[in-house]
Amino acid sequence: MNQILIVDDEKDMRRVLSNILKEDGYTVYEAGDSGQALNFLTRESPPDLFLLDLKMPGEMDGIELLAKIKTTKPEIQVIMLTAYGDIRSAVKATKLGAYDYFTKPFENGHLLLTIRRALENQKLTQEVLQLKNELKKELQLESLMGTSPEIKKIFDRINKVACTNFTVLIEGESGTGKEIVANAIHWASLRRDAAFVAVDCGAIPDTLIESELFGYEKGAFTGADREKKGQFELANHGTIFLDEIDNLPYHVQSKLLRMIQERKISKLGGKHASPVDVRIIVASNIPLVKLVEEGKFRSDLYYRFNEFKIELPPLRKRKDDIPFLSKKFIDEGNMELSKNVKGLHQDSLAMLINHHWSGNVREFKNVIKRAVLLAEDLIEPSHLIFDNATLHLPVIPEIIPEEKTKEGVSLREITKRAVHLVEKREIERALFKSSGNKSKASLMLKIDYKTLLTKINEYQIKYGTDSMENAP
Repeated sequence: MNQILIVDDEKDMRRVLSNILKEDGYTVYEAGDSGQALNFLTRESPPDLFLLDLKMPGEMDGIELLAKIKTTKPEIQVIMLTAYGDIRSAVKATKLGAYDYFTKPFENGHLLLTIRRALENQKLTQEVLQLKNELKKELQLESLMGTSPEIKKIFDRINKVACTNFTVLIEGESGTGKEIVANAIHWASLRRDAAFVAVDCGAIPDTLIESELFGYEKGAFTGADREKKGQFELANHGTIFLDEIDNLPYHVQSKLLRMIQERKISKLGGKHASPVDVRIIVASNIPLVKLVEEGKFRSDLYYRFNEFKIELPPLRKRKDDIPFLSKKFIDEGNMELSKNVKGLHQDSLAMLINHHWSGNVREFKNVIKRAVLLAEDLIEPSHLIFDNATLHLPVIPEIIPEEKTKEGVSLREITKRAVHLVEKREIERALFKSSGNKSKASLMLKIDYKTLLTKINEYQIKYGTDSMENAP
């Protein structure tokens, strides 16, 4: 039941309003001045709506009390009550956040209808705030990318740089989550309440990229029949994320460098530069320093971008996150497809860990989503359809003995054993291909010789040529 506070110094008016509202099913409280009203504002569960007289005795008048309410509890709805001659003040009140205003005397039915609409508006406002809070929570990096040591290091770097105005360069293979990291930096920064504008430089034709970034004035070229704001202007006071910055044409690089130096933008066809306050985050699939060396990217612009660098590891180098990502994408797939897939068969987990994942998390998500569509209870190896044919390992027959799985084994333990089995198999393959030559095998596996010897002893691998006859 909604609670309404009537704030009016006229006792008769409070009584009339109270009777009307109680008949309509509301819980009603009364206050004769601003001091009494403030006591209600500090309650653990304050009223949902204030009926507030514009003129009243006490420390504050209606306008001042309205400002206090909206500063302290912006979700509380306020409807102003005023005499006929105070219309100008009532209009001012709506600009300060009042839902509506009524002049005395008022029509009861109209007032009750407005109260219902105000309370519906309050509900919608609370739902929007809740969704925003959930979105902020969801944008925490751990909930999107995993909890591996590699991701924790990235999160630590985000926390260090977020509240600065450093330009951030994010490098990593396609599908590693560069936009997720850029978004996380924005949400953790002081600019979180302003816009986050993402621009895919690789998807915009070279002839349009300059006007897309900086905008143009009316008449700047044929067909420019009106002024257009550029992405930098749209991101003013917020963050702009320039993805695939390696695709930026050389002539636009020069203009972007000047913009960063002067913090002003010049529209196509414009005569004057306008100041802009924007945080810049850029991303590239290719190391920019390599493009600088090849003469394809300006070195001075590279150094402007490289104030702070974050390098994202490919999924194959953070396989500790695969169980977490599996659960995340299975849950998403269940929701999207109205399925109830419970998880992964242990052999399926081994296959996922063993796969190269050239497409990284983006490829991984596609594989899991297809598997959820095909599976009924658990995702079996037959449900895993990979984007390429690089996986030829036979299914590992048993990671954990059946009798132990009945007792319950942690996913971390299953993952650890799966990794050990895959490592052992790949070492056996390398030794087989090198005819038992450990030096060649270490080169094939890209690990040092001492590490290989340690793992051979750890996994008790028989590495003589004769013993490798049956290697896969």
